[in-house]
Amino acid sequence: MKRLFVVIGLTISLFLISRSTSFAQTSLTPSSPWGTWFIGTVQVPGGSDKWGGFAEVQTRGNSVMRQFFYRELKGGLSYDASPYFTFTLAGGHYATYDYRQLSDGPLNTEKRLWQQLVINQHLSRIKFEQRYRIEQRWFTYRDGSTPFRNRIRYRLNAFVPLNKPTITAKTAFLSLFDEIFINPKGPTFERNRVYAGIGYQVDKHWIVQAGWVNQTNYSPASFEKGVFSPQSAAGKNNILLSLTYRIGQGKNTGSSSKLPSQTD
Repeated sequence: MKRLFVVIGLTISLFLISRSTSFAQTSLTPSSPWGTWFIGTVQVPGGSDKWGGFAEVQTRGNSVMRQFFYRELKGGLSYDASPYFTFTLAGGHYATYDYRQLSDGPLNTEKRLWQQLVINQHLSRIKFEQRYRIEQRWFTYRDGSTPFRNRIRYRLNAFVPLNKPTITAKTAFLSLFDEIFINPKGPTFERNRVYAGIGYQVDKHWIVQAGWVNQTNYSPASFEKGVFSPQSAAGKNNILLSLTYRIGQGKNTGSSSKLPSQTD
């Protein structure tokens, strides 16, 4: 029990530090400080054959419930190497628009491929998930340019079931995570994403979640023509709403598919 309280304290401390850092370095857009993310996911949990997969659609608004400017379509295959290790190969198509001129088409599109490892650690009621991801990204901009970029991502996610010892049917839970994005060419600390939310697993198929997510993008420091420009940051708070449907239910009770993780 003492160890459980220590883990809870460390988890809360990590979240508060991440949140305070994010707010301290975030410059919110005055006209619309809050945006909206909608996420819909269909999952196939790994069963006795250990193979699974997912498909997801996501849209984002520059303001609360309006000013759509971004969408994602993605999917992939997963393999449960053990109850604690899951590998994923996935890809997606992404598009960014000017919400004031949607009819003009996207400002840029992106095709993305990634390889991912998820490690699960369960300490009493707290469920930890560490996610390592390597991404390959192909862009197409409106001016015709087609740059290529790599990116590395790491996310630490904690889940705390509220009314049951594990997250099963009719379970309310808390979810906290912090994710960092690194451009290996720099290396440059490119982005930080912090999330805090509450969810409810209705039955073995349906899961709903709602929460707050802050995403902060960082521009590297530069020295040009004798002028030094320090690192700058621009971020935004968002309301996140997600709905997940699981097709079937994996028999591997320790599988990461049992945790209501967001695939984004």
